[in-house]
Amino acid sequence: MFVGKGKGLFWHRTTVVIAIIPARYASTRFPGKPLADIWGKSMLQRVWEQARKSTLVERVIIATDDERIYEHAHAFGGEVIMTRSDHRSGTDRCAEVATSIENAEIILNIQGDEPFVQPEQTDLLVRTLTEAPPCPIATLVKRIRTPEELFNPNVVKAVFAQNRQALYFSRHPIPFVRGVAPEVWLTAGEFYKHLGLYAFRRDALLQVAQLPPSPLEVAESLEQLRWLAHGYSIAVGITDAESMGIDTPEDLQRLLAGPRPDEQTA
Repeated sequence: MFVGKGKGLFWHRTTVVIAIIPARYASTRFPGKPLADIWGKSMLQRVWEQARKSTLVERVIIATDDERIYEHAHAFGGEVIMTRSDHRSGTDRCAEVATSIENAEIILNIQGDEPFVQPEQTDLLVRTLTEAPPCPIATLVKRIRTPEELFNPNVVKAVFAQNRQALYFSRHPIPFVRGVAPEVWLTAGEFYKHLGLYAFRRDALLQVAQLPPSPLEVAESLEQLRWLAHGYSIAVGITDAESMGIDTPEDLQRLLAGPRPDEQTA
């Protein structure tokens, strides 16, 4: 729990913040990904340990539909809840868990493939939502610095308004810089990548889980476009902390071949 003391925070009350880590075994691109070993610990355990370092998160829950993940989470001491197996997304899995936690006011969806998510990122995510009362959802972005990220379709790009509310997300580089060669776009404008972290007001999470897919979501395979298409505003926080999402076995191999993150954050 935390007591709001600053601009836009909840005054004279406590806010219950719950983090949920959706984890499924049957990933198309990387089966068994939550159990993949990263320097002696599973990916799932590393995400869970990092989530618990947040100063604003009261409780961390792993949500899965797989007995292997359930047993593994129990083995390292994680709180884990079994969910249905027919969910379309991790957000829907989080919503199922949220229905049984009535006192939770803010629900964080922390992706199970972010083994080095930083506590300052999760804390910023909570603050971004509480400081934007009109918005039922918040997320984070980080400035893109390399052409490899800018033109990688697995790196989702985001654009947002001056009030830090999201306008659009895309796998294509956005915005398009007219009259400038793509190889120098990074010197001609600012580009941001979307990090796979969300904060929801509980009622909003339960609502968006019931929404039908939108054409934009289907085209880009990005669920947050469903929420924008149905009129839900998304507050955007900007972080300087690096994200290390693992989508494929190749991503994991690149991680293991590179310098190991500092043990304090690993």
